[in-house]
Amino acid sequence: MNKPIHSRKLLSCIALAAALAGASSAYAADKVTIIVGGYEKQIYLPAKLAEGLGYFKAEGIDVELLNEGSGVDAENEMLAGAVQGVVGFYDHCVDLQTKGKQVISVVQFSQAPGEVEMVSNKHPEIKSFADLRGKSLGVTGLGSSTNFLTQYMMVKAGVPLGEFSTIPVGAGTTFIAAMQQDKIQAGMTTEPTISRLLKTGDARVLVDMRTVEKTKAALGGTYPAAALYMSADWVEKNKPMVQKLANAFVKTLKFINTHSAAEIADKMPKDFYAGDKEGYIKALADGKSMFTADGVMPAGGPETVLMVLSGFSKNVKGKTVDLSKTYTTEFVKNVK
Repeated sequence: MNKPIHSRKLLSCIALAAALAGASSAYAADKVTIIVGGYEKQIYLPAKLAEGLGYFKAEGIDVELLNEGSGVDAENEMLAGAVQGVVGFYDHCVDLQTKGKQVISVVQFSQAPGEVEMVSNKHPEIKSFADLRGKSLGVTGLGSSTNFLTQYMMVKAGVPLGEFSTIPVGAGTTFIAAMQQDKIQAGMTTEPTISRLLKTGDARVLVDMRTVEKTKAALGGTYPAAALYMSADWVEKNKPMVQKLANAFVKTLKFINTHSAAEIADKMPKDFYAGDKEGYIKALADGKSMFTADGVMPAGGPETVLMVLSGFSKNVKGKTVDLSKTYTTEFVKNVK
């Protein structure tokens, strides 16, 4: 008599374990980790804004956002398989294809870099990129998009790569300290670091790429920058998840497009203001036109990125790049 009862209990336990395992794997399937190349930077604002607006939860997905100060380090985490996606610059998708890695932008956040080359006011003699010959220039990280753009602008100004130094100094407080201490004489950074330096009088603007118009003047075309990019293989195998991410991010971009800078700022973590909410709002009001309204890659943008990278990079120069494999509009076009 005892044996059948014992067997029934054993079967119940097995069934329960199987159910729990099924629930666990279902939960795991709905979880995704995205690393952001500095989520306090306004250029990457859609990541934390989507979270703050509850759009990930509304799609039924559990999104973990990790913070990494430099886009190149974020890219390396994804290539190592530690995370599924990166909020970083699209130019990495082009650069990586020349290294045999297929990575694609699935939601294009911006159509301008949102970057500014700042010059220390300790150096009034610097009036152009050509004047930066022999100087130390701040970038977020070596191999980062700030490094790419800095190298391009210097080569374009007639200064060869060996005749200046790029120093990885991050953004925010570390960038500001490097400039105050004269470790760098100029550097490329984003909001809110730009406004903080202008407010204290530590630096001035040399070249501004915060709007589409100014970017075209500096680079000769639209420069798609901040994006959600992922491994092409992962995207192919996880289309339902990618669609949910696209839904959340396109709704976020629409929110940015239809709300004031003050309304957007209210949804962001207060420490992002760096003690100056008014300055944060003004910077956002001046620069939010960099964001796309629909997540679609701007026409002609990939060609500008390829032109810029070919201007200085031995990896890219003379290589055949299939730009159609560096981004997709499949998911953003499906957003209802």
